[in-house]
Amino acid sequence: MKIISIFNNKGGVGKTTLAYHLAHILAEMGKRVLILDLDPQCNMSLYGMPEEELEKIWEAEESIIESGFDSAKRQMKEEDFNNLFKTRRTIHFLLKSVEEGISDFDELPPPFPVVPNLDLIPSRLTLFQYEKRIAERWTGMFLGEPLSIRTVTRIRKLAELYSAKHQYDFVIIDTSPNLGALNMVIISTVDGFIIPCLPDMFSLYGMKNIGKALKEWERHFDVCFTIIPQKRKEFPKKFVRFLGYAIYNAKKRSGKPDQWGLAKAHFNYAQKIPVAINEYIPEEVRKPLSAEVLKTPIGKNAVLYSHNTLTNMAQKYRKPMWALPDYEGLESDDKGTISGNRQVYKDTKTMYETFANDFLERVKTLDD
Repeated sequence: MKIISIFNNKGGVGKTTLAYHLAHILAEMGKRVLILDLDPQCNMSLYGMPEEELEKIWEAEESIIESGFDSAKRQMKEEDFNNLFKTRRTIHFLLKSVEEGISDFDELPPPFPVVPNLDLIPSRLTLFQYEKRIAERWTGMFLGEPLSIRTVTRIRKLAELYSAKHQYDFVIIDTSPNLGALNMVIISTVDGFIIPCLPDMFSLYGMKNIGKALKEWERHFDVCFTIIPQKRKEFPKKFVRFLGYAIYNAKKRSGKPDQWGLAKAHFNYAQKIPVAINEYIPEEVRKPLSAEVLKTPIGKNAVLYSHNTLTNMAQKYRKPMWALPDYEGLESDDKGTISGNRQVYKDTKTMYETFANDFLERVKTLDD
């Protein structure tokens, strides 16, 4: 099992769309996948499950999130309390015991089944509470304090526990677009990460910010392991590895195409992204991918181009783009639009298969 995060410190780059479609195509290729939505904005949760279902989950665990397990247990019937662990819960609920500093519960609530081979654990807006605990306990990690170490490693531990129970091949984590404490812990303790980019100057500056953060985070963990080597086994064997980048929403070039088939302005920025990677992403994080591999986006030009309104339809119906033409629940206004572009929607499956195959080859290097 590998834990992969899709991350950028800028919003609007297609992060959730990429994570959603990568998870779906891996599931269709026979891989078992779990999505952990660790973005408090909950976009992935709304992408993967009906809003009504998410609201039910939030309401059922509201007393736990607001007042804590001990208080809620005193106020609830024992049967109702125990049923909380037998029904679907959010990632914040799963982290709440560590947040409160109490013992973890043995039972893992079931994930939400999205499609065969693909499950989801949704998020909620209250995740900032857990991020606050990370910040408060961060220095305690350097002293070897058990609760501090649990707080930093619990997200990865949950991914491992769920994978052991449900035999997942991949856990894909969707994150918020910032460099705060929560993302520091997520990115530093997953196996690999992908940066989705737009072909613009913001992506270049974003790469610089991410690189600086990675250097600082790796240094913090190295210092920690030097001070408390006896606790090293609590953490991943390696610091996170960079698997590459993906360019989204680029414009195709009319006329004579370049090697990626991009409009000139977008191609000029796209060429600068590998340069920024080599300059800013720490060499240790880039290993063992070769410089040649890192020159090109994952899947090369498979998912480079703008999907236009296709992603809007995918979000509306909570289906991958290629599944929409055969979906019987389309509204009449959308049915004509989608059927008229049937092949365009269908072709996205081939694009994401190409992307996924390159992704799987890169994942193999994580064991080197």
